[in-house]
Amino acid sequence: MSASLKLKPNAKSRVLGGHPWVFANECEALLPTEHDGEVVECRDRTGRFLGTGIYNSKSQIVWRRLSRERVGLDETYLRNALTRALALRSPSTGSTSSPQAGSGQTSRFQRLVWSESDDLPGVVADQYGDTLVVQLQTLAMEKRTAVISDLLAELTGAKEIIFRNDANIRKLEGLPVEVHTRSGAAWEPRWVKIDGIDYWLDLQGGQKTGFYLDQRGQHTAVAKYVLRQAQDGLRPRVLDAFCNQGSFALRCAKAGAASVLGLDSAFDAVGQAKKNAEHNGLKAEFTGVNVFDWFTAQREAAPAWELIILDPPPFAKSKSALEGALRGYKELNLRAMKSLVPGGVLATYTCSHHMQDAQLREVLAEAAADAKRRVHVLEFCHQPADHPVLVTMPESEYLRGYILRVE
Repeated sequence: MSASLKLKPNAKSRVLGGHPWVFANECEALLPTEHDGEVVECRDRTGRFLGTGIYNSKSQIVWRRLSRERVGLDETYLRNALTRALALRSPSTGSTSSPQAGSGQTSRFQRLVWSESDDLPGVVADQYGDTLVVQLQTLAMEKRTAVISDLLAELTGAKEIIFRNDANIRKLEGLPVEVHTRSGAAWEPRWVKIDGIDYWLDLQGGQKTGFYLDQRGQHTAVAKYVLRQAQDGLRPRVLDAFCNQGSFALRCAKAGAASVLGLDSAFDAVGQAKKNAEHNGLKAEFTGVNVFDWFTAQREAAPAWELIILDPPPFAKSKSALEGALRGYKELNLRAMKSLVPGGVLATYTCSHHMQDAQLREVLAEAAADAKRRVHVLEFCHQPADHPVLVTMPESEYLRGYILRVE
């Protein structure tokens, strides 16, 4: 019989409403450490069965649900979960996030596994052609690295799997921070073509898993506004703030922008963006600078841009940081709106999962009022379908934004 974790009588745990997590302070007592990384049941204060999940007494999140049924975390479970995840991203479901590499083939650049949303808590897997980049962020999945690795190789045909187990979240699970490959050989940085542009990718050492796959659809969405104006003989000036390796900027340059300027405080990212632009023969400039400071320096300048992209890193990494983050988002969008010529387009995003859509809308409304600009919504933006949202888990939804016309 599986060990059971029991909720406190007065616990108002979100798991009772369908959330897949239980926190240590919600439990009557923790289980012995011998159960760490293994499967245990969870029950409410009356003893009612709530599901089967993975346990780790070292983590604040002591239990993460696998299933509402009694299951084991064996090869059969992992195979079935991975098979479902891959099927969800197949072309027949319409769930791929971007233009596909070839007719009838699954996109070669996409997220394949998204943690709890795919019944695999702590497993994130991104596909870059014939290479997978995998993050294992829970003890239970770490203990099953070999099985997960073998199954992913079998089910996807990947030639190499890079385990990017270097996220700080692993420390909360009592896990070491490390990077290694399935083969044991280093994955050397190389040119990789994504949506018609070559990028110099370092999948083993770059940010996140090497590229912001979740924004691929938005790169296309924003570039089409450049393309439309260019076709009418109106070549827009584009500002890409928080440009990272220049994906938005390069797509806009390729679409026919008159000029493109990318800004980022990470000088290594700026160097990579310059390298990408030169390799692709695209006209775009990139500068290493604090974006807020840059806008401050431009405060008295006349509006000079037809299109501005704001894609900052998460300002609210915790609930306690949300209030300050909202002020930051408002100030940033206010400055951008003031910098746009009448009729200009603002593409603005947030990847802070603590910030809900209503809060982002309020921030934009306040910025528009202070800027004294009339602002219309052109498009509502969201993370792509290969990053599925679990409706009972707000944390699975993190990327949202708007494309706006600023009069």
